[in-house]
Amino acid sequence: MKKIIAAAVILLLASAATVLAEVGTVKRIPKPDEYGNVDIDNYSQYSGMAPVVFEHWLHRSIYTCRVCHVDLGFALKADATEIRAADNEKGYYCGACHNGKMEYKGEKIFAACSTMPRGGFEPADIKRCERCHSKGRYPDREFDFYTFTKGFPKARFGNGINWMKAEEEGKIKLIDFIPGISIERPKLGAQQDVVITPTIKGMPKVLFSHDKHTVWNGCELCHPELFTVKNGASHISMVDIFQGKFCGACHGKVSFPLIDCQRCHEFRRR
Repeated sequence: MKKIIAAAVILLLASAATVLAEVGTVKRIPKPDEYGNVDIDNYSQYSGMAPVVFEHWLHRSIYTCRVCHVDLGFALKADATEIRAADNEKGYYCGACHNGKMEYKGEKIFAACSTMPRGGFEPADIKRCERCHSKGRYPDREFDFYTFTKGFPKARFGNGINWMKAEEEGKIKLIDFIPGISIERPKLGAQQDVVITPTIKGMPKVLFSHDKHTVWNGCELCHPELFTVKNGASHISMVDIFQGKFCGACHGKVSFPLIDCQRCHEFRRR
């Protein structure tokens, strides 16, 4: 009996130590140009290449989230899509735009991947590969974050940019349709705003704006995978959100971080 109790105490102490270690871990706050970046390493290092560094800030300034995560099929979780070079070469995923043919502002978008010829890649091909496979290599970028976002409305956290306001002010014009990929369809009207009442006493209510979110996400990015369609049916908690569920699928990863409480908890009835 004593041995069982001793074993249980040891197990409990070990579990507590693990929790304390996790809680006490302080992560480095990413620099503004790093916030939201995703390392893609399904097969890169296996193939002898550096992982891909996907810059969300640049792509979100051009495309809606919906067009990438619905029309192109990118998962909301890093490394969950399992992208292969052959997929890109055939026009899937990154290759839907990075194909050397599609244009943006009068210039062709560089091709993402190609099959290695028998004699190996030419230096120019290797340089092109390193534009994406850039983890730890820091190649020259065509767009610099600080130059690109100069004059954009500011925010307190994340990468310091209020992207919703930037879109509202016309600083960025989002593309929500890729020819040959997206399906033409009439847009659904945005639903009414939803008031969410926190369970913590004294915490201001959340006024969820469907109108603001549908600009970026449409309807199908959130429903029904992240949220049930019926109002109040999704029992949301901050624990779930911090674990990447519900709002946490985007906020804290790409959208403004969860420490910016007042961006959501700002609604008070008068």
